[in-house]
Amino acid sequence: MTEPPEVPDAPAKPPVPPAAAADAPAAPGKRGPLPVAQRATLAGVAVSLLLILAIVFGSRMLKDFDSALLPYAVATVFLAFGVAYRYTVWVSSPGARRLFKEGWRSFFSMSNFRRAPTALPKMIATYLGFQKFLGARSHARWAAHQLIFWGCVLAALITFPLTWGWFTFTSGTGSGPGYEMRIWGLKVLGFDSLNIVGWVMFHGLDLAAVLVIPGASYFLWRRMKDRGAITGQRFAYDLVPLIALIVIAVTGLLLTFSSLFLHGGGYEFLAILHMVSVVFTLIYIPFGKFFHIVQRPAAVGMQLFKYTSRQEDEAFPCRRCGEPVDTAAYVENLQGTMRDLRLDFAEWAEYCPRCKRVLRGGAYLTHVKKGYK
Repeated sequence: MTEPPEVPDAPAKPPVPPAAAADAPAAPGKRGPLPVAQRATLAGVAVSLLLILAIVFGSRMLKDFDSALLPYAVATVFLAFGVAYRYTVWVSSPGARRLFKEGWRSFFSMSNFRRAPTALPKMIATYLGFQKFLGARSHARWAAHQLIFWGCVLAALITFPLTWGWFTFTSGTGSGPGYEMRIWGLKVLGFDSLNIVGWVMFHGLDLAAVLVIPGASYFLWRRMKDRGAITGQRFAYDLVPLIALIVIAVTGLLLTFSSLFLHGGGYEFLAILHMVSVVFTLIYIPFGKFFHIVQRPAAVGMQLFKYTSRQEDEAFPCRRCGEPVDTAAYVENLQGTMRDLRLDFAEWAEYCPRCKRVLRGGAYLTHVKKGYK
């Protein structure tokens, strides 16, 4: 009598990668987490509604809202939706999510503040304000980036509150030269439009344009001449944002020129062209290269995390040569991200860059070139 044949064990169910676990169906009777796209859509809708409410109440129930600026205001609402949507999708990835959490943990850590109270202001000034890391690449690129950065910051500080009706310029006589700047209906500053302070107040956007034009022109010239930049650039992603900035700045200056020297000649056409370029750029920001403006503050959290880790731990030594790689906390965080992504070489994070190149070269000679002998 023969024994019945053995039935092979059922294959083990493969583990679900964490990146896909959020989109996996929930067990019967349980509600699982929403897919990333739905969470991002909800975040975008919530932020857009909050901005609309801020516009309504900040303009005193639209009393101070200028209807001529409605297209700009609508574009900012679309901008808020796009930024919230893409940021949610970005933070949902394992690597960004880990650094996002660690950055906020370092930010709210009282022990970090007591140990290094000047760390956060230093990181903000270094990585957001003066972007010193760009100086290591090229002083010209750093200068051009600073011109664009401060020009855009100045323009945003003026344009957004003015578009939303948060602050207004009023004159008791209706035509000046004395004006009052009011924020949410409250008088903040009174000035004479004929003196230097008044001139700067009324021409702040022109000053911003003067900063942006040379900076954007330099990067546009570089992308047309530099062979390395030409190789990897994409027209819609790399060139369109620079062209849009230049068009916005030039048409803004031409509006002032038309008003001062042409008695308003061509003003209507220039105003429409300027509005179209601004609206297009605002809507395009979340989907193009300018999104890194929104991502840049996350670099502050990452650098703060690395800085505070250095204060606590010694540098992690390379497993091959013993040279310091980075802090133990940062290496562990990188390995965790690689495991989340199911990359089966997390131990490579424990080697310095030089030793990685040496090991890769040895592996090539052993396993690849050997086949050609």
